[in-house]
Amino acid sequence: MNKALVPFADGLEEIEAVTIVDVLRRGGINVTTASIGPSRIVKGAHGILIEADELLSDVVSNEYDVIVLPGGGDGTDNLKKCDILIERIVRQRQEGRLLAAICAAPTVFSTAGVLHPDHHATCYPTCQLQLDCQWVNQPVVQHDGFITGKAPGSASLFSLVVIKELEGDRAAIRVAREMDIEF
Repeated sequence: MNKALVPFADGLEEIEAVTIVDVLRRGGINVTTASIGPSRIVKGAHGILIEADELLSDVVSNEYDVIVLPGGGDGTDNLKKCDILIERIVRQRQEGRLLAAICAAPTVFSTAGVLHPDHHATCYPTCQLQLDCQWVNQPVVQHDGFITGKAPGSASLFSLVVIKELEGDRAAIRVAREMDIEF
């Protein structure tokens, strides 16, 4: 079973976080949510409290097939400040494993130094100048080991693309049909 790490930070975009976890689990992916802070409870951008499965410090050394970052302005800023997460993202890239992020969160990959000018990615339009690569105005972009999503409205499609990459077309199509999403 493929494994995903979904880090949670105060200020995360709740729709993205919950959608990513829900859709990936529907696709048969073993998802671990991990708070980057000292508590498993994080407060989202819209005041919704969400409980992570674990603390990042307890699971950061585990192996994951993908690390998926939900966005949110403050949440993304907090992810960028998390040294152990940045180190883990660098290691994930060095190992040739998948990285995915949506909304403002693809900019975390720039902070980690894993993007280069030849990469193609998307993110929330107001964040595009913070990317160290070519911004593409698409809901989801998959390129060179990265999957990026544009905004909260792209969260289901973004998650389906992650499933397709890890579990194959059949799994992604099955989940899309169950959710009545054109894919």
